[in-house]
Amino acid sequence: MPTTPESYPGLPLGDQEQQRLAKLDQLRAAGLDPYPPRYSRTHTPAAALTAFAAWETAHPPAADGTRATDPLRVRTAGRVMGRRIMGKASFAHIQSAEARLQLFFRADDLVTPPYDYESFKKLVDLGDHLGVEGFLFRTKTGEPSLHVERFQLLSKSLTPLPEKWHGLQDQELRYRQRYLDLIANPEVRRVFQGRSAVVTAMRRYLDSHGFLEVETPVLQPLYGGATARPFVTHHNTLDQDLYLRIADELYLKRLIVGGFEKVYEIGHDFRNEGIDARHNPEFTMMECYEAYGDYNSMMALVEGLVVYIAQDVLGTLQIHHRGHAIDLTPPWRRVTMRDALREASGLDFADYYDDQTGFYERVRALHVEVNPTMTWPQILDAAVGTLVEPTLIQPTFLTDYPAAISPLAKRSLTDPHLVERFEPFCSGFELGNAFSELNDPLDQYRRFAESAANRRAGDEEAHQMDLDFVNALLVGMPPTGGLGLGVDRLAMVLFDQPSIRDVILFPHMRSR
Repeated sequence: MPTTPESYPGLPLGDQEQQRLAKLDQLRAAGLDPYPPRYSRTHTPAAALTAFAAWETAHPPAADGTRATDPLRVRTAGRVMGRRIMGKASFAHIQSAEARLQLFFRADDLVTPPYDYESFKKLVDLGDHLGVEGFLFRTKTGEPSLHVERFQLLSKSLTPLPEKWHGLQDQELRYRQRYLDLIANPEVRRVFQGRSAVVTAMRRYLDSHGFLEVETPVLQPLYGGATARPFVTHHNTLDQDLYLRIADELYLKRLIVGGFEKVYEIGHDFRNEGIDARHNPEFTMMECYEAYGDYNSMMALVEGLVVYIAQDVLGTLQIHHRGHAIDLTPPWRRVTMRDALREASGLDFADYYDDQTGFYERVRALHVEVNPTMTWPQILDAAVGTLVEPTLIQPTFLTDYPAAISPLAKRSLTDPHLVERFEPFCSGFELGNAFSELNDPLDQYRRFAESAANRRAGDEEAHQMDLDFVNALLVGMPPTGGLGLGVDRLAMVLFDQPSIRDVILFPHMRSR
């Protein structure tokens, strides 16, 4: 019985798909399985090309161009990405994750039915997966190719591959159907291969510096470690609301209290906030904590880590992002938040510690988008984000933040209004966040209480009281440096990608 679109309501089976469905029926009518369970390869296409280059070196040609040896035979597979049908002979290309290999078919040389030359011409489409077997040679143009003696269809593609990849509509399709993007765009695959290499290099660096990789809860009874709105879920057995973590910080610092001196975690955090070029509700962070360190040792760690990753993955410290030439060579510039804001606008936030109304009016006069319902920390954040951050193109540590916006950092010894905190910036946006960690349990309690008051005043992202964490600090935590580094944002800078969606395989999109 023919396969018809009516049998599969909801699937996008148009005219081209119906033509391929007819080929699917022909294959099955001939007793052929268009989706066999396995196929054994001797080489990937990339390995086949590498092996052929080595074989050619080991078997140089004679004066007449011939080689006194049997050809190199391989059995490989990949997705059909091109075909040129030319009567009794044809060319095609198959693609794997790492390479593309040209295939040569000749009618008289396909030795094993039922997959003969006619079935290749009539039943194989672009997008199909083929298993092929034969010997390697060079064409007259010098391209390494596989002279196919046997082939087998491994997976019939029922949806034609896209032909063009440009324009806003296609950009959205790339994000929604990343599998098509990866098939059609080798550069996209290279970005994600590079991102994976970044994480590998990050682990290698931290492991080599004595850090222990750990895992902490994703589902938490009380969220914390950052200022953000959480995602809420419910555990039926416990009859208890739980939160997807917004940060790993408070659990990792509990481990410092417990006696581990260097810990890190690379994992997903979740924040119920806006989506734009730098924000995705689900993102990857590396957080690490070092006993007896501080924010100065964390600055050195950031420089060393980023330099190591760039050299390992890219082989250079000279990169480009958004049209900017960026030099990652340390030492990076260090500037206090207060000085940076004064340089950019003439505004000194220290003049307004006790004058929220005046601060609001002054910031609004600088054409920063603020409103009267915002708290003092929110006003400052808006001012810095508008006036300072876009100017921080070269790698920069913005340091010494007000305590009012840093409830988990240790106070400065020179100014009790400030804390020992920094954020690394590059190409005009933040890459991470770091502190000399607050380890005074009573000060921590007071600051949690102040932040909780801001929540009651309307700041939904302000930190809540976490008595269990304060109890951990009552046991005693040594002086500690802590760092959170955004893996996605670092990948954006290293691979010159304009949006966080370009470095997350499956970014969140609004439902159609």
